[in-house]
This record gives sequence, structure tokens and C-alpha cells, in this order.
Amino acid sequence: MARSLMIQGTGSGVGKSFIVAGLCRIFRDSGVRVAPFKSQNMALNSFVTKEGGEIGRAQALQAEAAGVEPSVYMNPILLKASGEAGAQVIILGKVHSTMKAKDYYRFRESAWEAVIGAWERLSSEYDLIVIEGAGSPAEINLMEEEIVNMAVARHTGAPVILVGDIDRGGVFASLYGTVSLLDGDADRVKAFVINKFRGDIDILTPGNLLIEEKTGVPVIGVLPYIADIGLHEEDGLAIERMRPPAGERPVRITVLRLKYISNFTDFDPFLFEPDVELRYSLREEDIRNSDLVIIPGSKNTVKDLLHLRRSGIEDLLKGAVSRGLPLIGICGGYQMLGRIIRDPHGVESPEHEVEGLCLLDAETVIETEKSTFQVTASVVSDVPLSGEDFEDLRGYEIHMGRTTTDHALFSMRRIGAGGAVIPDGASRGDVWGTYMHG
Repeated sequence: MARSLMIQGTGSGVGKSFIVAGLCRIFRDSGVRVAPFKSQNMALNSFVTKEGGEIGRAQALQAEAAGVEPSVYMNPILLKASGEAGAQVIILGKVHSTMKAKDYYRFRESAWEAVIGAWERLSSEYDLIVIEGAGSPAEINLMEEEIVNMAVARHTGAPVILVGDIDRGGVFASLYGTVSLLDGDADRVKAFVINKFRGDIDILTPGNLLIEEKTGVPVIGVLPYIADIGLHEEDGLAIERMRPPAGERPVRITVLRLKYISNFTDFDPFLFEPDVELRYSLREEDIRNSDLVIIPGSKNTVKDLLHLRRSGIEDLLKGAVSRGLPLIGICGGYQMLGRIIRDPHGVESPEHEVEGLCLLDAETVIETEKSTFQVTASVVSDVPLSGEDFEDLRGYEIHMGRTTTDHALFSMRRIGAGGAVIPDGASRGDVWGTYMHG
């Protein structure tokens, strides 16, 4: 069985994922066969493995750092919020069902079996497993039910490094408070790491010594604040932190900030283009002042479409398109652009049939089985806004629906599905859509 090391945090967003990735690379470069593991992840952005399984993007990044192929065993449980219906529960890469919180807690034992099975599989293949926790281990209302923090540390015997974010303020209070609330599991915390530090390390050092004196746990590392690190984010919280750069930008791109937005890492490259200003917004002035608008993926396409309609954004978009504004739909956004969305099984909404934006000649039927494939594609029709014919596009599909159209934009080959080739995408004027994520 593999040895293990666990990285937990005083809260969400403290840098656990980044630190696990860094450790995976360090151990790999030292000749250790290492793999990442996160038993349960809640994320709006996900990654599709070569086998067509769905996992958190953080675990895919960590696998890349470890120099190994991403696997569903690295993230056996993925939860994707789906609105009032609860969360879509994905077990070992495949959709199990949609559950509300109370239903999921009753499902705990089955979920735990999946976690243990995945851990044992990885443990038989690698020398070291670097484990990532979720949120904080000190959520006292969840301690008896959780399957991602101390429950995993106990099962694997992993020593725990607790990470605190000093950039938020109150780092010593958060470290001390977390350990104090852990009761019998406090002894599992062997070290602290302070992340996102900027300033004079000599001023911080006395605090490091005092927190060790009070808890018996040493601070073994202080990591600097790194701006614009360029790693994929997993959830919508990151959008709130994104701000357009100062100064004039020749190209203004607005991604509609849908309530159930998902897989928005498609647009991360724009953040690093010096001549692009990227906004996530539903504000009228942002849409009107855009050079390009993108409707992104959604965890609930029908509800997001109805919100665009009721809030007047649908009419705003149609008016802008009539004046020549280019509009692109990705995945759920592609479905919205068509004539109609049918949901005969009530997967996303009690509305079994909803009129789309009618900007593309396409129709969608929401299905009960999710399509998750890595894909390659080539252009078979002129793509608006592009003067190039791409022959070796690579990306992935991750959607619940099937869309039909008379004139496809791409010929898409699914990897790991017998090499099935399917048509994808549609266009009309400067409006186009596709299921292909990048």
C-alpha cells in the first residue's frame, strides 16, 4: 500500500489545490511514483478523462504535475450544483443521480465505499498519494458525516498539513481555531503552512513561533502571494475575483454570468491576452459595449434560458445581434441559441418544452445520460469570425442533451467511444455554437 500525505485548509480558496499540485511535481521530479487524490469535490468546472469519466479540474491539473494520466479514481465523487433540485452526484466519473443535501447524507455509506475502493486502487499503483481535503475540517456540523477531510486522514493514516491564507487576514486565528475544534483529530495535524504572504518575513516570524507554542504544531513553510498564476478555477467564486484590466482594450468580450454557469475555464486564455478585456456580466451596458458576447455552459440550461428571457436579456441580445454583434454559444449556450429545447424526462426543469433564442436552426432534446468524451475535430463549414480551416482541434464534450441541425460546423471524433464521428455545431450570420469545450 502507498504512503500518504494530506493537505487540508482552514477554509475554501486557501490554496490546497495548488500546493498539492506543487508537491506532486516535486515528488515526481524526485523519482517517486505519486498521484493526487480528493475523495469528494464540489465544482462547476470539470475535466473529462480519456475513458470519458468526469472529475474535478484540480485533480486533472495535479495529475499533470505528477506526470500521470488523470483518472476517475483520483476524484471518485464529484458534486455539481444544479439549482433547487440539489446537486448532480457523479460517482467514478459517471452520473449517479441528482440529490438534495439530506438525500446525499443518507447516501453516505455508498459514497464512502466508492471512496475506499478508489483509494485502494490508487494505493496499489503508486508509492505516494498526496490527498487534498475540502473546505475546512472544522465544520462542526458536518464532522460526523464528512468523507473528505479527517475521515480520509483516519482511514489512510495520512499526516495532515494545515494551510492558512494570510492574505485574507486572521491567519493565526484560523489555524488556532481549526485545531481547537478538531478534538481527537487535532493530533493528526503535524504542520502548518502559511500561504499568500507578502511583506517582511521577519515581522511574521514571531507569530509563527507563538502559534507553535500555543498548539504544538510548527509552521514549516511560508509561501509567497503569486498574482495571475494562470491555473484553472473550479467554481463560480473565482468569477467574482476576476476584474477587467485598466486601460483601453481593443477587443471587449462579455461572457454572460449565468446563475448556473459551468466549465467557464474555456475562457481563461483571454485573461492573458494583452489586447482583450474579458468580463463576466449580465449588465446591459456591458453587453451593448461588447465586441463579442459568449453564452457559456450551464448546469441548468432551461432555467438559465428562462432567466435571460424574463430579465429582458434575450431581447437585448437579439437586438444587438441584429445590429451586427457576434454571438457564440458553448455547450448549454449552444442549446439556448437554437429553436427549441425539449426536456421530456424533466432532467433540468418541469418545463418539458421551451422555446430557444431562435438564433440558430437547431433543436435540442435533453437526455438522461450525460455525454462525456475527449474529442478531436475538424472544420467542415465556415466558422464565423475565423478565416482559418482548423484540422486538428482538441477538446471535450460534457453535456446532457443531443442537438440536431442541417448544417454542422465541425466533424467531431469521440476518443474512447469506438472512434465515433458525429456532426457538431451550427451557425447563422455571426452567430454560432458548439458542444466542444477547450
